[in-house]
Amino acid sequence: MEKAGGEMPKPERRRMIEQADYAALAEFRYLIRCFLEFSEDRAKAVGLTPRQHQALLAVKGFGGEQPISVGELAERLRIRHHSAVELTNRLCDSGLLVREPDSQDQRRVLLRLTARAEAHLEELSAAHLDELARIEPMLKRAMGRRRK
Repeated sequence: MEKAGGEMPKPERRRMIEQADYAALAEFRYLIRCFLEFSEDRAKAVGLTPRQHQALLAVKGFGGEQPISVGELAERLRIRHHSAVELTNRLCDSGLLVREPDSQDQRRVLLRLTARAEAHLEELSAAHLDELARIEPMLKRAMGRRRK
């Protein structure tokens, strides 16, 4: 994550990095990449782009039943506000999200999932949880390679 001004924070060096550390990081990144590929393929199979799936999950996962603002969605997806507005427009046009004015702040627009989005998300989340359970032992092994 960047610091204000676009500068990357410098990592703290607390110990020497050994080959086992590189192997653990490489395996961990490989497993994450495999999971992301799985996720992208599953989203496409139900007619969503990976970014749309991520947005629906962010809306659902944000504060339980509390609606999320476009700005909060942008932060959760780590995208610029105008990109979140465009994504929201496409999701609303597709019948997956609805906009509601914030009753306490008329400048804010809140987002809620439609029943159609809920159905897609339930199917995708079940598959993702199964996949995470499948790769969990591999993730633990990869992280166990690290030297203490």
